[in-house]
Amino acid sequence: MNKVVNFIDLHSGEEDKKKVLDNVKSNISFRGSNLWILACAIVVASVGLNVNSTAVIIGAMLISPLMGPIIGAGFGLGIYDFNLLKRSLKNLLIATVVSLVVSTIYFFLSPFKDTQSELLARTSPNIYDIFIAFFGGLVGVIAMTRVEKGNPIPGVAIATALMPPLCTAGYGLALGNFKFFFGAMYLYTINCVFICIATFIIVKYLEYPIVKQTNLKAEKRVKYMISFLTLALIVPSIFFAYQLFQEKKYKQKVELFLKVEFIDKGFTVLYKKTQFTSNPKKIDIAFLRKRLDKNEIKELNGKLKTYELNNTVLNIIQDTTDLKQDILNEITFNNKTMSQKDLIIAKLQSQITSLKFDNNAILNETKILFPEIDNIAIANHIFNENQSTKKVITVVLYESKNELNTAEKQKLRAWLKNKFKTDVVEIYKRQ
Repeated sequence: MNKVVNFIDLHSGEEDKKKVLDNVKSNISFRGSNLWILACAIVVASVGLNVNSTAVIIGAMLISPLMGPIIGAGFGLGIYDFNLLKRSLKNLLIATVVSLVVSTIYFFLSPFKDTQSELLARTSPNIYDIFIAFFGGLVGVIAMTRVEKGNPIPGVAIATALMPPLCTAGYGLALGNFKFFFGAMYLYTINCVFICIATFIIVKYLEYPIVKQTNLKAEKRVKYMISFLTLALIVPSIFFAYQLFQEKKYKQKVELFLKVEFIDKGFTVLYKKTQFTSNPKKIDIAFLRKRLDKNEIKELNGKLKTYELNNTVLNIIQDTTDLKQDILNEITFNNKTMSQKDLIIAKLQSQITSLKFDNNAILNETKILFPEIDNIAIANHIFNENQSTKKVITVVLYESKNELNTAEKQKLRAWLKNKFKTDVVEIYKRQ
């Protein structure tokens, strides 16, 4: 049993606690270079979200210094160091405000404001985000307290993903989309809180020494204050985790209901939206073609309880318009548009063909009649004489040692007019 305990004991390979605390304190401050690194990382992350590039977003997360004050806050709570906690929260606030300002300015100035999938992914947190933040935070703190740091820290920065939600919040502010802003800030807050809680747990487990105050009364006051803050942090977090877990379970039940009652019966669900936070909860769906009467809708609402979808209303979005016909009309319109484009392209290709000649074939014939000509190029040129009349002139450019005399030019002109059934031929020697 002792061997098993020793095998998993975190005290083995632990760095000196004083060195760890000094390292934590040095990474808290956002001044000078740290602030510039943060601002540049925010711009890089914003660009990544803007162009929907996962690789760029990962790069921004790797250079972000945001983890420092969050871990500092966790240490401050764990060792009852009120000054460390206050400094950490102050710097975290500075970092958050700077990040929001920089990302908002970027997205406000950016000409590309499309909502990409990487942006959407940061607007609605779920239960998995809590697991990632908590266990990622555990890995980060454990790595920081080791003599050999190893390489988990970059992975933690990527996994916990603090920067993308902040950039998404800036995107929401830039576009005036407060749903995006609050959703992204909610995800950012969850990440910060659960990294902090993970840090607090490891600090307590490793028995970091509690900071002694100048007198017993002050020490008790700090302990009570930090204990209250710890509870204020943990209790709502448990509630948030429970809510997100319930939402995940609810959505799974909704998917089962839709599958059994509609999809398995051959009905195509064109649109679906679940409103978990409303009272009563709502499921909005629309079908491609199926129409339901009031009795069928009432019967389906009655079946919701069978799937444990209590306090839920099923809302079928349907009107007199046949959605299938609308889609077919749209396809027909698109096909017609494409056909028109094909006709235009064909017409342009025909025009280009009419203006071009096979110069190689013509040269072979020309050399039989005019051996002195070494090379020749022929093309039709269209000139507008007035708004209604166009004139086509065949222009001939030839190469030879000596310029053709007047008689030879007349002979060449007559031959070309007869060959190409054209009225005007102009001949020039290439200089």
